[in-house]
Amino acid sequence: MDKDLASRQEARSLALAAEAAQKQLSQMQQGQLDKIVAAIAEAFPKHALTLGQLAVEETGFGNPQDKAEKNRFASQEVYKAIRDMKTVGILSQDAQKKIWEIGVPVGVIAAIVPSTNPTSTVCYKAMIALKSGNAVVFAPHPKAVRCTLEAVRVVRQAAESAGCPAGTIGCITTPTMDATQELMRHPAVRLILATGGPGMVKSAYSSGKPAIGVGAGNGPAYIHHSADLPQAVASIMASKTFDNGTVCASEQSVIVENRLDHDFRREAARQGAYFLSKEEAEQLAKFLFRPEGALSPQVVGKPAKHLAKLAGFQVPDTVRVLIATEESPKDGWVYAREKLCPVLAYFVVPDESAALQKALSVLSHEGAGHTFSMHCKEEAVIRRFAETIPVSRILVNAPATQGGIGAATNLFPAMTLGCGAVGGSASSNNIGPMDLINVRRVAWGVKDTPKPEAVCSRTPQISEAVISALAAEIMKKLL
Repeated sequence: MDKDLASRQEARSLALAAEAAQKQLSQMQQGQLDKIVAAIAEAFPKHALTLGQLAVEETGFGNPQDKAEKNRFASQEVYKAIRDMKTVGILSQDAQKKIWEIGVPVGVIAAIVPSTNPTSTVCYKAMIALKSGNAVVFAPHPKAVRCTLEAVRVVRQAAESAGCPAGTIGCITTPTMDATQELMRHPAVRLILATGGPGMVKSAYSSGKPAIGVGAGNGPAYIHHSADLPQAVASIMASKTFDNGTVCASEQSVIVENRLDHDFRREAARQGAYFLSKEEAEQLAKFLFRPEGALSPQVVGKPAKHLAKLAGFQVPDTVRVLIATEESPKDGWVYAREKLCPVLAYFVVPDESAALQKALSVLSHEGAGHTFSMHCKEEAVIRRFAETIPVSRILVNAPATQGGIGAATNLFPAMTLGCGAVGGSASSNNIGPMDLINVRRVAWGVKDTPKPEAVCSRTPQISEAVISALAAEIMKKLL
């Protein structure tokens, strides 16, 4: 059988199986769903490192230790956040307003899995889907199918051991674009949860189904002169090197004022940054993006030393991040874009107002709606930026990777970060179970309810003369 034809048939079969299973799942009480989710949260961390190693071996992105940390985060931290949530059945009863709210699962969810986070995304999406009573069918990235299938196996086994109906958790085994399209458009699928490249997200929104997708990250990091500079640099370095920069919330550029330029360069170099010469920046730029503008897979998730070697120059073994100074955008910014590797753009501006305008320019170029980070001790400055910067999350004095996903902040722990309308996304949330339900409302009539006597009083009266005339007319027709 033709590969595309077989993959489309598999997608249809998985969608139908998930639909049947979800009908059983929808009859379960909150406690039963919670038991299933708890089983996944307990089982998945035991495989965290093995899955991390498998993901790196298959994709070549990132490193096993950080992949394992993502897997633990996507199971343990997500579980802590959702454990006590009420998601199905009666959510609230307002006696004063006489309104009930009832949580209702959306049904079958098509979940797109990116190659940069191919195992942690499975656990995270499965847990938030099952917590809210939904079935889920995963569409892996073709370059990460083996590790994604293994993650699905671990999740499915744990869930079914706790009473989850068979078929609730499915995964395409031969991922093709045709199969993913078939899955997204299948009548059984009620919602698409899309994490991946711009093309895949656009396809999800074009499927005719409700979709929650995320846009490109291109978060600038502004270091204000009031910041603790060594701490700010440490945060940026920890964020940008985590899993070799494969998290979309990670910083993509750094903006500093003139007065901090010298000190930042010195501190960044001390902590493992390497400032590229103009020639080195030009050499590396040739490898970052494809001619059509897409990020080149050969740089994704690779360490700084490997990137330098690829571009034809050497850096010391201690180098962790490469930094390129960006000038005027007259020929188009090369480095002020999303780079899923430990490479940063660097901007030096005269003052705070110029920093604000530079951040706006970067985000209008790419990444509006996603994430912005700043290191600052002055609340008035933080407020000024927060009221102006068009993003869904502003992180203060925190590493953007860990802060954006909720590991270093109290944001909801998530591997799918909504970008809001400005970023072309249906949500600005860190996506959780409450994004995957519908709320049914029961409302009692309490305002200006018509009384029976009022209705009677408005009934038009017909005179005896009119009745007699009508009777005479009817008799004529009968005779």
